[in-house]
Amino acid sequence: MVTTIGTSSDMAKLVENFILLEHDAIAAYETTIERLENAAHKAKVEEFRQDHLRHLSDLTALAGRVGAKVPGEGDMKELLTTGKIKLADMVGGDGAILKAMATNEIDTISAYQHAVDNAAVPAADKDLFQRGLADERRHKDWMDQAAKAA
Repeated sequence: MVTTIGTSSDMAKLVENFILLEHDAIAAYETTIERLENAAHKAKVEEFRQDHLRHLSDLTALAGRVGAKVPGEGDMKELLTTGKIKLADMVGGDGAILKAMATNEIDTISAYQHAVDNAAVPAADKDLFQRGLADERRHKDWMDQAAKAA
């Protein structure tokens, strides 16, 4: 799925959309942790969930500075992100679950890349999105490798 998150020229809307994205991601990580069997996989995915909680905290602070709404939960996309995980669990165990999570990371990587490239994002705030992008790339790389090995 192609995402437009990170492309808005309205900084408040951009941040609000990222907060929704992070809530959706956290829900997907929680669903993944519940379904994984391998303890090492669970621990690594929990580490990544903590990254998303940090992203959410950073974005919430930014929302206060730019006057953005702070949604308390995700949106309808959560059904897609968690649904993929549930379906994967039904057909293939840890490898399929991690592969499904890696596909969720594609949209998150795109969103953070859009924000990094977006001229509407002030230079002072670019670092937040660059750190998020680096985290998301690291998450996806690990998930791709772990899914192949599982």
